[in-house]
Amino acid sequence: MRLKTKDYFSTSEAAQLLDVAVSTIQLWTNEGLLKAWTTAGGHRRIVKSSVEALLEKQQESIRREKDDKQNRQQPISIVVVEDNEQEIMLYQQQFAISDIKMDVHIYKDGYAGLMNIGRILPDIIISDLMMPNMNGFEMLKAINDNPELQHSKLIVVSALTDDEIKNRGGLPGDIITLRKPLPFNVLENLIREVIRANTA
Repeated sequence: MRLKTKDYFSTSEAAQLLDVAVSTIQLWTNEGLLKAWTTAGGHRRIVKSSVEALLEKQQESIRREKDDKQNRQQPISIVVVEDNEQEIMLYQQQFAISDIKMDVHIYKDGYAGLMNIGRILPDIIISDLMMPNMNGFEMLKAINDNPELQHSKLIVVSALTDDEIKNRGGLPGDIITLRKPLPFNVLENLIREVIRANTA
């Protein structure tokens, strides 16, 4: 079989192009992953188009891995519904120093929260219970009834006790309840759990 010099690579050239060991090239030719022939002098020649095709597959795999990594690094979307200014400031301070990439939206009552949650479809919703206009109980019930928000992790942060919450009708669905003052280390761990679940 005769080809022009430009139509083939030596084993070492193919190994350098594909960034693998020479022994790997030999294995790939034996397995038929690369097309090759042996010269009369016993030198193996690798068909250029075969090397280029495998190189393109490698580059495509790298591009997919890069895209997957970028997707995993997209900021997690969080909506906080809280009317207390001091609490809002604490959220802002703690989120600012966290190394988690977050897209955070803060609203001061259940009505504003509900209207914007339907637009944002956040990964996590963090809500107080006692708020003006529409309280957290009403807002969370509406969220729980919305199929578009079934993916959202619901977290309540309240000064109310379990009995007080129960006496007010309780909370719908599977909602995590944290007490004020909010332990931000616990909240951060919950956020990381959601990120891990989303990228699994």
